[in-house]
Amino acid sequence: MDEAVRLSAWVHGLVQGVGFRWWTRSRALELGLAGHATNARDGRVHVVAEGPRPACERLLALLRSEDTPGQVRLVVESWEPARGDLTGFEER
Repeated sequence: MDEAVRLSAWVHGLVQGVGFRWWTRSRALELGLAGHATNARDGRVHVVAEGPRPACERLLALLRSEDTPGQVRLVVESWEPARGDLTGFEER
């Protein structure tokens, strides 16, 4: 089984008010990931996802793709071991 990891991704660009969090939640659930997509006051969206590393890497690639709602300028990611404290995937 693939190692479970936690991806934290700060998404910069025009990503609020365009359905970005809903789209991210849909992609994450399709990949079997748990976590959340949260609007930040400065206009970014913070995505936290836990699950198998290949699924998290796929979500990261999708966040960086041209298929997202809005306009993504930059995605800054960090990785750590899964904590196991997330269930489902929420828009916040």
